[in-house]
Amino acid sequence: ATPFTIAHNVTDGTGQTTTQYIGYMPDLIQLLTDKIGFNATLILAPSNQTYTQNIQLVNTGVFDIIVSDVTVTAARREIFSFSNTIFDNSLSLMVMKTPDVNIDILGFLKPFSSKLWVLALGTCTYAGILMCFIERTDNEDLRNRSLISQLTM
Repeated sequence: ATPFTIAHNVTDGTGQTTTQYIGYMPDLIQLLTDKIGFNATLILAPSNQTYTQNIQLVNTGVFDIIVSDVTVTAARREIFSFSNTIFDNSLSLMVMKTPDVNIDILGFLKPFSSKLWVLALGTCTYAGILMCFIERTDNEDLRNRSLISQLTM
């Protein structure tokens, strides 16, 4: 893709040096100049100039327009008119990609030994059977069922 703006110093045959701008923004401004018919003088802002300074230059009338990736805020909308977005620029975080890791689905079982898991399963089963025998006399849902049906519940 063509960069936004690149400044090239070009020396002609007589030794005179001029600055030529190439890229997306100079092409866009040239297209607007051709279509709308205004005179455009391109001035490349210094790299150490802040967004606030750029905004003040438009506010004081030094520049008619500034093409920049300035953020549109409510306060700025009260002072300036903004065009439609010509390039959507968003902020992202870039982090190092982690290597693929094999995930053990049964990894939660590893903290305890297999004997302990069998003991826990046996204890739960025994408690269920014991509760079934104790509750079946008082619980109407268990009273009229077979013993196998009661145990599976």
